[in-house]
Amino acid sequence: MAPSMILQPNRELPMYWEQAKQELMKRDRIMRKLIPQFGDLRLAGRGDPFVTLCRSIIGQQISTKAADAIWGRFLTVCTTCTPAKVMGAGPEQILGCGLSKRKTEYILDLSLHIEEKRVHIDKWATMSDEDVIAELVQIRGIGRWTAEMFLIFNLLRPNILPLDDLGLLKGISINYFSGEPVSRSDAREVAANWDPWRTVATWYLWRSLDPAAVEY
Repeated sequence: MAPSMILQPNRELPMYWEQAKQELMKRDRIMRKLIPQFGDLRLAGRGDPFVTLCRSIIGQQISTKAADAIWGRFLTVCTTCTPAKVMGAGPEQILGCGLSKRKTEYILDLSLHIEEKRVHIDKWATMSDEDVIAELVQIRGIGRWTAEMFLIFNLLRPNILPLDDLGLLKGISINYFSGEPVSRSDAREVAANWDPWRTVATWYLWRSLDPAAVEY
């Protein structure tokens, strides 16, 4: 299941959220029942793209608790999380935070891509979803799912449907198919009714599985 965020002060909030809620509830009987259960909770984004990507790499395939512990140690080594600081720390110090050799390489590769301007981090906010994904997947350790999480949680894009996300598929299975397994094709068919607010619908399906949204 994907990581998620709760409504908190000092975080960027999507301006489209209320409109999306109203439209989804009009169109979709499941959303009509689901959305009111979560009151004012909504997606909230982190402002720094590099921090978001570092945390996403650290959190891959481990528990939230383990990821938080490693992140805390990582910040003692890189007190300001910037590409230059990470590259200055070097692989040995980063490994010492509890990261695997592979994840250490991924974070260093991410830092190098940004430092050498191989990706256009300052332009991502105005680039299309697919163009941002195409840049991100050039970086080691970042596949389409991680890129889509970045579009959702950092750029707050409203219409992302992460078909590789097990939480989304499970949420669709439970809420729309009485727990029967669903295919990517099934998910696309259900999500056709959500356009252009597929991010919002996805977020509420995540919440249906894990009502306590965690910070990421």
